Amino acid sequence: MSQTRIHQLKQILLACALAGATTFAAAAPNPLSVHVLDLQSGQPTAGVRVTLEQRAGEGWRALAAGVTNAQGRIAALYPEDKAMAAGDYRIVFETGEHYARLKQDTFFPRIPVEFKVGGSAQHYHVPLLLSPFGYSTYRGN
Repeated sequence: MSQTRIHQLKQILLACALAGATTFAAAAPNPLSVHVLDLQSGQPTAGVRVTLEQRAGEGWRALAAGVTNAQGRIAALYPEDKAMAAGDYRIVFETGEHYARLKQDTFFPRIPVEFKVGGSAQHYHVPLLLSPFGYSTYRGN
């Protein structure tokens, strides 16, 4: 078993113990999560619509969608009943809607983030550090 997988299982067991669980399900953690942080306010960005797509030939096929919670997170963006196959993926953050609610201009109304998955059982975390006129992202853990 890989060190990454062992670390994931330890995190699951710790979370269950802290929640007072006495039995543990065998389900694996969702392979994909996202987090949006507003660099201007220093706060999580709630209410951002996010779509996950997978490359299909010359185009993209939608796999899942969600909205960031009060902590700016979507903890389980990948469809629960599927393993994350090797391939090219794209997460589209609908940031224009967020800034429209704030009645604030933005240069990036939609931020597509493309990434490649090698087909291993790793967890992929994609944070988006957001401001009205710029953004940054990276592979988190």
